[in-house]
Amino acid sequence: MDINLQPIGIILSPYREKFIVPRQPGLVKSVSAELVLSPPFNSPEAVRDLEQFSHLWLIFLFHQTMEQGWQPTVRPPRLGGNKRVGVFASRSPFRPNPIGLSAVELTAIRQTNKGPVLELKGIDLIDGTPVLDIKPYIPYTDAITEATGGFAEQAPATAMPVDFSEIALQQLDGYREQHPHLQLMITELLTTDPRPAYRRDQQDDKEYGVLLYDYNVRWKIIDGKTLVIAVDPA
Repeated sequence: MDINLQPIGIILSPYREKFIVPRQPGLVKSVSAELVLSPPFNSPEAVRDLEQFSHLWLIFLFHQTMEQGWQPTVRPPRLGGNKRVGVFASRSPFRPNPIGLSAVELTAIRQTNKGPVLELKGIDLIDGTPVLDIKPYIPYTDAITEATGGFAEQAPATAMPVDFSEIALQQLDGYREQHPHLQLMITELLTTDPRPAYRRDQQDDKEYGVLLYDYNVRWKIIDGKTLVIAVDPA
């Protein structure tokens, strides 16, 4: 059976690299993104009444990892990267079919001369992610209060303190007009400690860097705290 899936649109996101993307949707609520619909799916009729729903399911492609194939077992970050579980017991991007599912907040639908643009929050999708479908989130059926979460029963701890150097604060002041929430976004992202799980219990002198929008955010871990060293133009 031949199955041909055509993306209906593309995500425009501040996440330029996979390293900084939250491991689940909704963990970093200050991040905004857009879903730009592609022809012929960019008709205003296709999103009629969608604004009545506060949240959406996005079905998307793991486009940056799809060429790497899959394995029957993976090492989830929630288990420290040391224990293997079946790929179907995980949300690993390395799957037999590289398809992901994400629940996001819909804040607005903006009509443009090229069609509707969906304004989103709480996303965990990298810039350029192809979206295959949109479905409205239905609270009475999609929220299962008695569900159990296996090894991911509780939300991950988000207790890493984040400080900014004087240089980083001065740089952020210069970016405030274009990105007023950039400091909050960086704080929320680094509070989740995006480092590989195996590094979190080790002495770590490494300087980390990642692209967020068009800025290179650089930080280090010092005495159990994150220090943002600089936020340089990329």
